[in-house]
Amino acid sequence: MGAVHAQELIALLEPLTNDHGLELVTIEVAGGHSGTVVRVFLDREDGIDIDTIAAANAWISGALDAVPSLSGPYTLEVSSPGIERVLRTRRDFERFAGHRITLRLTRPLDGLGKITGVLVGMSDDEILVAGEGNEHRVPIDIIERARLKADLDAGGEGSGKLS
Repeated sequence: MGAVHAQELIALLEPLTNDHGLELVTIEVAGGHSGTVVRVFLDREDGIDIDTIAAANAWISGALDAVPSLSGPYTLEVSSPGIERVLRTRRDFERFAGHRITLRLTRPLDGLGKITGVLVGMSDDEILVAGEGNEHRVPIDIIERARLKADLDAGGEGSGKLS
């Protein structure tokens, strides 16, 4: 069995999720002794519920059955992205401006391999992040992983609100 890559599955599933009125947040593929695990994270503007996840599981499973590199046993997990959701697309970086984020970089920038701060927005192909008195201009192509950072102290009364 050949290795399956998350990007290959994103290319396959993104149009389908859009057709179902959903947003494909990201896909993670993990391998182990017990087989491959494919994690598909879905969302939509007003949030996602268990019924939507259950329905999506069926059509995602059907689409994945046609992927030759997934011919062996695999486990499919479909879920919401959670409070610290991954930011993957230009639209994500525009939509979540004003929220705290953490970026893990493929190479150091300003001496940092990881940057946490408030997402200011985008400028051309750079993500603007304000943190600790500095504004970082991070080229999108050196971002290994970006996710919202929950600020559980800021919401008061345990709201879990992102600030």
